[in-house]
Amino acid sequence: MIQFYIQKPGIKISNRRAIKNWIKEVLQENNKCPGEINIIVCDSEYVLELNNKFLGHNYCTDVITFPYTEPTEQRLSGDVFVDIETVAKNAKLYRQTINNEFLRVVIHGILHMTGMQDGTKEEKLKMREAEDKALRNINVNPFK
Repeated sequence: MIQFYIQKPGIKISNRRAIKNWIKEVLQENNKCPGEINIIVCDSEYVLELNNKFLGHNYCTDVITFPYTEPTEQRLSGDVFVDIETVAKNAKLYRQTINNEFLRVVIHGILHMTGMQDGTKEEKLKMREAEDKALRNINVNPFK
């Protein structure tokens, strides 16, 4: 089951069913299926607190993934925290729509659950290619 939760007041995610189906398709392409996956949309303050408390990083980031299953398992579970404020800033910085940037970071978090990493230059390239491939298969506006 894939669920959306909103920590940041005033944010509404539209087309949830289409986004959930898209996530399921990406997981299926990786021979996985969803267990309990939560997409939590929050503000920078909340993500900074998580990043500091659990990862020891004192800076904001657009997405943090906490997997609760091993990438080798077929049914994946975990939490994907999306910092909507950083997503909005990055959308401007990278000249993307906030819709596209939001979907990119959501799928980035999901890809981490499948075992993909982005610590090295080569891993970052593979991650970006996987994100781009996934984004070609969705055409919805999460904020309409």
